[in-house]
Amino acid sequence: MSAAAPAELPPAPADATKGRGKAGSKAQTAFQRGLAALTQWAEQERQRPIPRSAVVEITVDGETEPVPVKLGVWLSNTKSRRDKLTAEQRAALARLGMDWA
Repeated sequence: MSAAAPAELPPAPADATKGRGKAGSKAQTAFQRGLAALTQWAEQERQRPIPRSAVVEITVDGETEPVPVKLGVWLSNTKSRRDKLTAEQRAALARLGMDWA
C-alpha cells in the first residue's frame, strides 16, 4: 500500500477520549491515534473492510516525523474489546462507519 500524506491529528473531543483510566493514559492515546488514522482512511480510501495490514501515517503534536498507526490491527483489537469502550468512543467509531460500534 502506498503511503498517503499524513493527516493532522485533530484535537479529539474530550468526551470521545474519556476512558476508565487516568487522563492522558496510554490506552486513551492509542485510541485517539487510531481514531485519527481511521478518519484519514475514511476520507481518502472509502474502502471497507479495512485490511488487517493497513498502516496509516498521522502527524502528532510534539513529533517531528509522522507516526505509523497499524490501523487494521488497531481496528481488530478495538472491535474485539468493544465492551470496554465508552459510549462516546463507540459513537465516534459509528460516525466513521463502524456499524459494530
